[in-house]
Amino acid sequence: MLNNPTPDTPAAPAVTTTAFRDAMAHLAAAVTIITTDGPHGRFGMTASAVTSVTDTPPTLLVCINRSTRSHDAFHAHGRVVINILSGEQQDIAGYFASRHKSMEERFASAPWEPDAHGQPVLHDSLVSLSCQIDQSQDVGTHSVLFCRVEAVTQAPAPTSGLLWFNRNFATLPVTS
Repeated sequence: MLNNPTPDTPAAPAVTTTAFRDAMAHLAAAVTIITTDGPHGRFGMTASAVTSVTDTPPTLLVCINRSTRSHDAFHAHGRVVINILSGEQQDIAGYFASRHKSMEERFASAPWEPDAHGQPVLHDSLVSLSCQIDQSQDVGTHSVLFCRVEAVTQAPAPTSGLLWFNRNFATLPVTS
């Protein structure tokens, strides 16, 4: 049951943006580069707000700030690749997170190959998930994209994963 306040229920104190962001900085997350290509050109960005929704059908959600340069292209193209980065790809993550790098500079920072639909797949990423965007829901400053996974490409021998934690990159080694 949802907690719906009644007139007799006191309102909860507001959580400030700063308090919320500081709390979320302690939620470790995989670092990904989300890419697309189509009539508007190649676009990509670093993202850590990516999670599995269901395996039937295989679906991920991706949260994207509506003010980013890539936002409108993701919607217009309707397809993305979610490239999950290895610990060795921190520099590429930095390029795709930079507001000072053009899309051309971002894509020149690493080798790419097209998937079956012509979308950019990062060479040597841990996993690349080629997706069709099935739904989008705006929440606050972001769009939540529901992405149906159509193909998965995995690295043959991953050594480490790249994480974002406490506003810094961290590497998580693969253990047997």
